Amino acid sequence: MAGQAVLESEVPTLIQAFAERPGPPWLWLSAEPQALVAPTAGVALRTDGQGFSGVLRCGTALPLASEAVGTVVLQHVVEGGLAWPELLEECARVLLPGGRLWVFALNPLSPYRRHWLGSSIRVIEPVTWRRRLRIHGLQPEPVSQGIGPRWRVAPAPELQIGAGVRAAYLLRAEKRAIPLTPIRQRAVRWAPGVSAT
Repeated sequence: MAGQAVLESEVPTLIQAFAERPGPPWLWLSAEPQALVAPTAGVALRTDGQGFSGVLRCGTALPLASEAVGTVVLQHVVEGGLAWPELLEECARVLLPGGRLWVFALNPLSPYRRHWLGSSIRVIEPVTWRRRLRIHGLQPEPVSQGIGPRWRVAPAPELQIGAGVRAAYLLRAEKRAIPLTPIRQRAVRWAPGVSAT
């Protein structure tokens, strides 16, 4: 019930994620996928032990072509114990240049955490996620967004700047393309002109 309130809070933001880049397909990896009507085509998989299941079954090595996906959503998958280095490496590989990774994670600083204390769920702060994303060549946004309930078990879909005391947070990162050949900057030359005084 408490977890369902968090997932319901994330639905509008998930729909926004899938609609953001309408051309290429998306990939949604979730601990508990929900029935959503997404505006474009994609693949939704749920965590299953050490890997994923759904329309296909795989480990953290995703059976998708490199640079084939415009949006990847990680919705509470690492909290269940999946190896994050391999998963993030795969997410970066399948993302198109300019594609975006959306990470939904539980907030360890929220008073709502009382609902998962004592369980096997592992949660981390946004700063650690940013560091992980940078390691894998993704450029995270400087500020995460809080989402979900604060105290009461009820959906709260509006986003707030910073994770605050919300039950979960959203952190987005882009895959930026770096040209193979560096482009040399031209030197700026100033022509003599008229004095301003």
